[in-house]
Amino acid sequence: MLDSETKRRIDSCRDILVGKVPDPKSQVEQITIALIYKFMDDMDAEAEELGGSRTFFAGEFGKYGWAKLMAPNMGGFDILALYSEAIQKMNENDGVPPLFRDIFKNAYLPYRDPETLRSFLKEIDSFTYDHSERLGDAFEYLLSVLGSQGDAGQFRTPRHIIDFMVEVIDPKKDETILDPACGTAGFLISSYKHILKHNSTDYREKDDHEAYDDKGVPLEMVTLDSPLHYKGDLLTPDERKRLAAALKGYDISPDMVRLSLVNLYLHGFTDPHIIEYDTLTSEERWNDYSDIILANPPFMSPKGGIKPHKRFSVQATRSEVLFVDYIAEHLTPTGRAAVIVPEGIIFQSGSGYKKLREMLIKTQLVAVISLPAGVFNPYSGVKTSILIMDKRLSKKTDSILFAKIENDGFNLGAQRRAIGGSHLPAAARNIKAWLDGVRSDSPLDLEGIPNLHLVEKARIAENGDWNLSAERYRSGVKVASAYEMVELGAVADLYQPKTITSKEITEVGQYKVFGANGIIGYFSDYNHEEPEVLMTCRGATCGTINMSEPKSWITGNAMVIHPTTTALNKNFIFFLLKSSDMSSVITGAAQPQITRQSLAPYKIPLPPLDVQKEIVAEIESYQKIIDGARQVVESYKPRIQVDPDWQMVELSSEAEWITKGTTPTTHGYKFQNSGINFIKIECINDVGEIDLDRVAFIDEECHELFKRSQLKENDILFSIAGTKMGITGFVTKKAIPANTNQALAIIRVKQSLVPRFAFHYLRSAVIQSEIESIKVGVAQFNLSLKQVSELRIPLPDLETQRVIVAEIEEEQRLVNANKELIRLFEDKIKATINRVWGEEQIASNPSEEPQEPTLCAVSA
Repeated sequence: MLDSETKRRIDSCRDILVGKVPDPKSQVEQITIALIYKFMDDMDAEAEELGGSRTFFAGEFGKYGWAKLMAPNMGGFDILALYSEAIQKMNENDGVPPLFRDIFKNAYLPYRDPETLRSFLKEIDSFTYDHSERLGDAFEYLLSVLGSQGDAGQFRTPRHIIDFMVEVIDPKKDETILDPACGTAGFLISSYKHILKHNSTDYREKDDHEAYDDKGVPLEMVTLDSPLHYKGDLLTPDERKRLAAALKGYDISPDMVRLSLVNLYLHGFTDPHIIEYDTLTSEERWNDYSDIILANPPFMSPKGGIKPHKRFSVQATRSEVLFVDYIAEHLTPTGRAAVIVPEGIIFQSGSGYKKLREMLIKTQLVAVISLPAGVFNPYSGVKTSILIMDKRLSKKTDSILFAKIENDGFNLGAQRRAIGGSHLPAAARNIKAWLDGVRSDSPLDLEGIPNLHLVEKARIAENGDWNLSAERYRSGVKVASAYEMVELGAVADLYQPKTITSKEITEVGQYKVFGANGIIGYFSDYNHEEPEVLMTCRGATCGTINMSEPKSWITGNAMVIHPTTTALNKNFIFFLLKSSDMSSVITGAAQPQITRQSLAPYKIPLPPLDVQKEIVAEIESYQKIIDGARQVVESYKPRIQVDPDWQMVELSSEAEWITKGTTPTTHGYKFQNSGINFIKIECINDVGEIDLDRVAFIDEECHELFKRSQLKENDILFSIAGTKMGITGFVTKKAIPANTNQALAIIRVKQSLVPRFAFHYLRSAVIQSEIESIKVGVAQFNLSLKQVSELRIPLPDLETQRVIVAEIEEEQRLVNANKELIRLFEDKIKATINRVWGEEQIASNPSEEPQEPTLCAVSA
């Protein structure tokens, strides 16, 4: 598991380079070269300590050794000349493995500033690794800054999605594993760690699942951590050798091949099998088959399409169709696969898409897992699914399992911030249990399991389009709407208004300009006299519903839904669609979109007009309560009115102890599934409470070793690093015994301060403003303990402090009551809309009436 200090160092390296090397890919290349350079020197030093000799920096290359480069007598231009010469000549060094020589091929220093280089190498000098796995994890984090190769339709797969897919497929030590579009080899490394886990004496599957499911510990930490956690000690030398040879990857990009090779090498693979290969047009490896295939292939096709050879079963020119076909055709008779696909694969009507789906359903598809639309944010809003294939299992079941992931542990905004309540742990467990049940002829009963349902293959085949849209077949609770169902296009005009350019939009003006997601500026004219219902019709927020204002200009990616009959109330259709799942009308692969053609057949219930007005009035009354409560929640911040007569003191003068924690992994210890609570920033919720369901665990020995970071009742935690700078938490008796990591300062106040008073003041706007003025860093912000100690805090008498604490906590009780009020009335709105649809709103096939339940009930 990558520690926060290593992340900080990598971020610092990027901060140093950004002024001279602005391109993220070039930054990655420069840091990669420097880390490999330093790593080779570390290995040479280790060899010498063990009585051996240097091999990397020996002979004529000895003058480039790291110690020579960092010698105190070296001037800035001397370092510049030596380092620049070294990286250009290193590919000629016979003592360096061919893989590393390839890394240094065509390497050069893209800037000539000695001070930048000196600062950069000084930061690189702080990296020391006694095992290449640690450097491998650091390298994976470094690769995350690449984010996207969007021009080729390649988007880096989030680590937690990779681990989820590997967990479901469950690769074994004696199976061959392939990624035919491997990028940076994430699927291969995750598979390797998964196999190590299942072949370790300290692996306890039940304990791992309990920690993952019940405690919220990240899957990669508990079940898919590095070999430093699960060493795979049950694997024999021959099995390890076979496993190393069993992992293979192809990629068309030489840059990606190079990065994959480095990534695997740094995870302990001395001879990684990554090949530069065009999977879709080359026939050279067509006869190679694999037991396991895991992939997130490119979503886009170049203009004119792909020109594949003729050995594919499905004749097509779209890359996503060909890749899935390739995967299906290159599994062994007992093989299985998990592949991420864009929604076009699921429902598009082109002949290639339909033939592919037919072939998959008839021969090997066993499950379709729908992912949230924002999984690939901020690089793409593409809606994706995971196809699970199993040739042997497909013959044993006449149904396809459909699963829906609504929460993958991150919000769907551009920054993808971590949130609680991920559906992935339970989904992995339940999908795997169903697959294993089918294998053993005792399928899991899905009754009452949310977001899982079965659909018979015969039903999918009924109308010949082999559509795999999950919502089309959801009928767990029969729709019993008492009202006529009509096509939206029959009762509303659907159109996109004339677009104006960004240059024509001003910051102030007479008329508001509405884009798809709200007000985007002002214009000198308006094109809509009345408020209109708007639907976002492109991008990550595709399907979002808004309402414009009177006399406004509507532009951008907005589609107007304007009633064409007096039988449809505009506010009714706004509330109805706002609470509806519109995924069934979204089309497009790399760019999700809703067109008039896809939206017009969407069927809605149409109550009598007076009923619509009653529904609108009911919802608006609920919405007024929600809006008022939300205003209270969003505007509230604890405020302490400081009396001028109060003494202002530095925090250190009234605190008996200010220190920071220690991350166990930096000292060779590991997290475990139970034991002593270990608290990180993510464990502190928005009101400063410690969420014990999100803590990790360390053992008693580790807890005792780091006594200086052990927590006591009434300790205050204060974040000193990262984007959550200044977040403050309060430790109660429930959190003891506990430790914390080095990104949190621990503050223990003297008896002159009421702990809750200090806690509330440190959360106040005054302190947050001061933090903004003193924090240091660019990509990674930090505070020193000295800066924390110097924060000034008021010191009224103890009774006054207690009174202030009581007032603030009464205010917070009322704020929390408003949060609960919001939740209750949002549920009331949902219930009101559901009454219109029937027992449950179901996004059925736009062109068909709702159908009877097929196999099992679905919990909403």
